[in-house]
Amino acid sequence: MADIALLWDIDGTLLHTGRAGIFALEDAARDVLGVYVDFSELSTAGLTDVEIAVGIVRQAGRVPDSEIVDRFLRVYERHLPMALPKRKGEVLPGVKEILDRSLQREDVFSILLTGNTHAGAQAKLSYYGLSHYFSDGAFSDGTPDRRSIARRALDLVRGRWPNVGLNRVFVIGDTPHDIHCANAIGVRTIAVATGQYGESDLRALNPWWVLPSLPSQDVFFRHIVDGGHGDRG
Repeated sequence: MADIALLWDIDGTLLHTGRAGIFALEDAARDVLGVYVDFSELSTAGLTDVEIAVGIVRQAGRVPDSEIVDRFLRVYERHLPMALPKRKGEVLPGVKEILDRSLQREDVFSILLTGNTHAGAQAKLSYYGLSHYFSDGAFSDGTPDRRSIARRALDLVRGRWPNVGLNRVFVIGDTPHDIHCANAIGVRTIAVATGQYGESDLRALNPWWVLPSLPSQDVFFRHIVDGGHGDRG
């Protein structure tokens, strides 16, 4: 039975796409909204796919009701697999080693806690060879609010492993939004400065552990197993 639950963010935490998703957003804006826009400067860090879609629909001068936002996202998801090869991305250092060790341990289980839609997440994980590590997760489908997504993730944990204490649940992410998510559901954050935010930016929000990037698997599991019962120190 799982004793430790790891709730993983995707972009900037597990992998970088080189912002290839921008091409899929531009294609969706063309197909759904009839506008040709360069989104190369569009800031997406920490935003959910729903929030990004709402902002683009508004930018096009349209009312972002649920119907048009949903249609935009479905078209974006359709274009995303073709967009990902257009940029050189990567799986971030330490990710596969930690996920491999997680699969070998009966006391650790990983799920996703991401602002991606389910289909968007699967496209990215499949392209970068990570999909087999995750059988479930909480996604942005149906809600723009990360805290609601976090509550879904915690419900998944409680439904499968009701005896896991909150101090054994860790949100792993690279933005302040991930820290706020963890705080909203009363669990701990492992904050990695592998995205647009530096260590000092993340440390200012008092996450449980701040790192420049994921450490070796030995260091990682020593901290979450030994430190998870109390303060990390």
